Amino acid sequence: MKNSTLLEKIKAMLSNEIKLEQMLMGDGVTKIEAETFEAGKEVFVVTEDEQKIAVPVGEYELEDGRILVIVEEGIISEVKEKEEEVEEEVKEEETTEEMPKEEEMSEAVATPKKTIESIVKETFFSEIERLKEENEMLKAELAKITKVDEVATEATELSEIPAPISFNPENESAVTHVRLFFFRYFA
Repeated sequence: MKNSTLLEKIKAMLSNEIKLEQMLMGDGVTKIEAETFEAGKEVFVVTEDEQKIAVPVGEYELEDGRILVIVEEGIISEVKEKEEEVEEEVKEEETTEEMPKEEEMSEAVATPKKTIESIVKETFFSEIERLKEENEMLKAELAKITKVDEVATEATELSEIPAPISFNPENESAVTHVRLFFFRYFA
């Protein structure tokens, strides 16, 4: 192959944009995003500030009635199609007495948005706690360093100032030799 054809193929592959599908969950508020809503694909919850968080383990109803089954966090394991309304009507007739129990169960089960919010808050507060502990540790270390500096300044304050060293350019031994030489010459 020629370099130009190789280069064109690479450009074509890189220019392909991956378009992600967005869909609302059954609550009509929580937005999720995936390449496609199929088994084995990654799925994320999109927060209000456009952060993407992996969808927690569980079953979630989509706006169109399908049910996403997440076994591993952030990965779709199965997409169940919505059940036909005929079956639901038959079940409703048979279980009219069980309705209050189902309502209680639906209230007990947290909505996906609440689950995501609790996870985000939990990670946020754990990060705050970690930073507080680190701050306390740094304060203790700073206090130790300050004590060492105080001891060093006390030691320098207690020492006496040494006398200045003065340099004498005239050496006395040289003067005595000159005098001896002078006396020998004139004597």
